[in-house]
Amino acid sequence: FVVGMCASMPVGPIAILVVQKTMGKGRQAGFVTGLGASVVDTMYAIIALFALAFAQSMIEKHENIILLVGGAILTLIGISMALSNPFRKRRKGSDGKSEVSSKDFLQAIAMGISNPMAIFVMFALFAFFGVAEDTPRDWNVAPIILSVSSGSVTYWFLLSWILSRFRDKFSLRTLLWISRVMGAIVIIIGLGLMGQGLFNVVFLSRPLL
Repeated sequence: FVVGMCASMPVGPIAILVVQKTMGKGRQAGFVTGLGASVVDTMYAIIALFALAFAQSMIEKHENIILLVGGAILTLIGISMALSNPFRKRRKGSDGKSEVSSKDFLQAIAMGISNPMAIFVMFALFAFFGVAEDTPRDWNVAPIILSVSSGSVTYWFLLSWILSRFRDKFSLRTLLWISRVMGAIVIIIGLGLMGQGLFNVVFLSRPLL
């Protein structure tokens, strides 16, 4: 359970997305976005327990294409975050209820998949807490996987709930600028990943595939 919470805590693109969704669209939208991240965390937990060596080999072999594609996905999501106006319905006099969309869930999944390096974070947490030691690699590990998933879901629920407490203390203009700044941060991260991939291919002559 603690592994699931710790895996979700680093302040990265997904956390920024959850903050933006919560501040812009409300607690439920932020939590649904977090659920998308939890799905990816659960998938990475399964990979870390069953197929870490294979995943490591694939990531090392295709590092540059992963950087380019992952960076492109982050950049596009960041542009969407920066250009969208999630507050227009509130401005028109809505009741302020959270607006939940499947797009929030899918954006979090796409963002999580764009960073397969998180598999190693998951494995490192397993090793730190002694979870992976002498653990049979069969479906008897289902309670471990469910606990990791529960920890991740709990973290995103708490984060979205806490953020929603502060949401009404900001003006719409301030929230809009917060949303745009967070989108810009995600764009910078995405461009940085793409730049690293291009540098490896162009200047270090490393293979793209």
